[in-house]
Amino acid sequence: MTSSANYQQILSDSDTDSDNGRTESFPDLSSSILKPYLESTNQSSLATSQSPSELSKIKSFLASSSSGALSCLICLERIKPSDPTWHCSTICYSIFHLICIQSWARQSSDLSASLAASRLPITAEKAAESSTWNCPKCRSQYSKSQIPKKYLCFCGKLEDPYSEDPWILPHSCNEICNRPLQNNCGHFCLLLCHPGPCPPCPKLVNSSCFCRKFQEVRRCGFKSFSCNKICSKPLDCRTHKCLQICHEGPCPPCKARAVYMCRCGRVEEERECCERDFRCENACGKALDCGKHVCERGCHVGQCGGCPLQGKRTCPCGKRVYEGMSCDVAVPLCGATCDKMLSCRIHRCHDRCHRGPCIETCRMVIAKLCRCRSLKKEVPCYQDLVCERKCQRMRDCGRHACKRRCCNGDCPPCSEICGKRLLCKNHKCPSPCHRGACAPCPLMVTISCACGETQFEVPCGTEKDQKPPKCRKSCHVIPLCRHRSICKPHKCHYGACPPCRLICEEEYPCGHSCKLRCHGPRPPPNPEFTLKTKKKKSNHQSEVTPGSPCPPCPELIWRSCVGEHIGAERMMVCSDRTQFSCDNLCGNPLPCGNHYCTKYCHALKSQSSLSVEKRSAESCEVCSLPCQKERMPTCPHSCPLPCHPGECPPCKVLVKRSCHCGSMVHVFECIYFNTLSEKEQMAARSCGGPCHRKLPYCTHLCPEICHPGQCPLPEQCCKKVTVRCVCQTLKKEWHCLDVQAAYRNIGRDPKDISKNQFGLGLLRCNSDCKSKVQVVDSVLQSRKPKVEEKEPATEKHVGKRRKRRERVRVVNQASRLQRIFTAVKWLLLFVTLSVAVAAGLYYGYKGLLKLSDWMNEVEEQRQRKRFPRI
Repeated sequence: MTSSANYQQILSDSDTDSDNGRTESFPDLSSSILKPYLESTNQSSLATSQSPSELSKIKSFLASSSSGALSCLICLERIKPSDPTWHCSTICYSIFHLICIQSWARQSSDLSASLAASRLPITAEKAAESSTWNCPKCRSQYSKSQIPKKYLCFCGKLEDPYSEDPWILPHSCNEICNRPLQNNCGHFCLLLCHPGPCPPCPKLVNSSCFCRKFQEVRRCGFKSFSCNKICSKPLDCRTHKCLQICHEGPCPPCKARAVYMCRCGRVEEERECCERDFRCENACGKALDCGKHVCERGCHVGQCGGCPLQGKRTCPCGKRVYEGMSCDVAVPLCGATCDKMLSCRIHRCHDRCHRGPCIETCRMVIAKLCRCRSLKKEVPCYQDLVCERKCQRMRDCGRHACKRRCCNGDCPPCSEICGKRLLCKNHKCPSPCHRGACAPCPLMVTISCACGETQFEVPCGTEKDQKPPKCRKSCHVIPLCRHRSICKPHKCHYGACPPCRLICEEEYPCGHSCKLRCHGPRPPPNPEFTLKTKKKKSNHQSEVTPGSPCPPCPELIWRSCVGEHIGAERMMVCSDRTQFSCDNLCGNPLPCGNHYCTKYCHALKSQSSLSVEKRSAESCEVCSLPCQKERMPTCPHSCPLPCHPGECPPCKVLVKRSCHCGSMVHVFECIYFNTLSEKEQMAARSCGGPCHRKLPYCTHLCPEICHPGQCPLPEQCCKKVTVRCVCQTLKKEWHCLDVQAAYRNIGRDPKDISKNQFGLGLLRCNSDCKSKVQVVDSVLQSRKPKVEEKEPATEKHVGKRRKRRERVRVVNQASRLQRIFTAVKWLLLFVTLSVAVAAGLYYGYKGLLKLSDWMNEVEEQRQRKRFPRI
């Protein structure tokens, strides 16, 4: 019953055909296929095993097969379980459609045979027999006889291994592989028939380390190991031992340094042991057996040998033989033609028998053809003939011409890059330009789940039709809601994570909790499954999906009026922030602190700042009464501010106060002037200069510094005053107080005397005053201007303009002569310049004519010298 249910589940999860737009899926066969290997290695599961590279390749193929992503690299079509296949058994172990690989192998072998027949001197049949073809991915070489003809399983034991059993791996015989393992260890593969390379041998054997000193039981596939101790094997010199750590392969050459002798024993040098057998640069120089010559060989070991000039001897050309000649006698020349083959291997030496080598370069002139046989010319034999004609034949690619100069017909392969877009539509062909279809793209694309733990490889170009593998790992995205610690984990996926199903229980500001399902923020979704390459990695991270806020709190609570009066509460919903008024007077103190609000109950701004609805807040009425407080210190000015709390600001009104003498006006701030004492005020009003008030009994000013009140002792003025007689002839200087006393004595008040009459008439005139008055009158009469005679009436009334015109006319008559002289000067200058220009032009033209005649004569003389008359 259970097996039938499992079988139905498999059929329901898998599709029957890919033509319907669906992909087939297969059960996980990794455990059943790798079970014998894991049991032999004492490992229970794939998760705990340290798999070698061969096992990873098998796992990758099994993952691709289970997801239906196995594709042919040639046609890029999906490989179905019923399709005949062939797999590479050398390096890559890739799987192809049997028909595709047969077509590929035939085309490749035919192309290589045609190229070999065109370039090598062999027949077409022999070239076809020796032709090869390559694996489309790893380019491993196969012969023409290895072109697959049958559909075999992976281990090659069963032909047409198709089975409808979903628990059998497609293209497998489901039997033990039994292929010989690597390194010819003598054991066979224990896995079921599988793709890819066989894993290392798991058998336990007694193996030795590289230096053969230690033995231990190890896996047969990993039996080669190092003991990590000194090798100590004898080196090639048989004197020293290897000092390296136990290693694989032969020991390196001996690097021990010592003093060694050369082969002839003349030179000693310090060398490495591996270079101890060396030859010096000295010649041997020992006498030969003949006793007449010395050995010309270099440094050597053993006897020098006999004299090479003894026995039969020939002339240099080898045509005449001499016997019995002494080795110290030079062989005579035969006198015949040398006739030795020259270096060109065509002509022979035409000189007489001579000693020494023949001439190296053959200088015989012969008719030669160039390499392309388009030019024939007589040239020396040693010289190659190359024409300038470029080969126009198409190369093997059939797209580009040869363009090689003087080509002999064997055009080299095209050196251009093919650059055609491959069948995968993602890359271009990197091979040299060629004929026929390009090789398939050998790259593989890794398709993985969102976390990258589960993955498989598909050929490049088939990734667009693939789906991500189903990962059994947990999703690594951390939830952002408040239930992250108790949230149920889910499997790895692409896209957004499922929403949280727990109760929100978020606490409101009022203290209640939300009783709805979780609606907190969600983490940014994983990107959707895509294999499109991005040109540039963007640092922009996907934004977190914000959570919806909790709904208003539905709890019922008691709430007071907006004025918070006692006994005016109502029952309302907690989230309902509607405010109500109790129609009582507000009664709150105004901001001035002196009066109270007379409005009806309203919300205060100071209270509503802590609430949610701030727009409904209303301030108390504004106090419009003027300030009635008494200022301190007392001043006559009232406070300019409206009614306000606290003390009034200091009075800043400017107060004008003149100085005591009245010469200037001081400006003080009221607060400053009122804080001064009476003495300080009187001192502040003083200007600090002399008093500008006039004394009451004289014309002088007060001599004291600016002071309040009357000027002290006005009748005691001590300034000097000039006193004169009535006729102002006599004068004296008196003190002002004496002048005042004199005026009082004569019964006049000094106050009534004007300033210009002060001190006049206080002296009495004497006899000198009258004579001086007469002299003064005569002098004044002499100083008076004489009365001139009256001019005629005609001259008396001449205007100023007329006089100015007459003066200008006189000046113009005087400057007319100067104008004449100036005009004459300019005329003479113009005539001089004209004559100079004319003379220059005339003599310049004459000079050009003479220069032309001279040049003509020089040219005629030159022509005579070049072409003398016959």
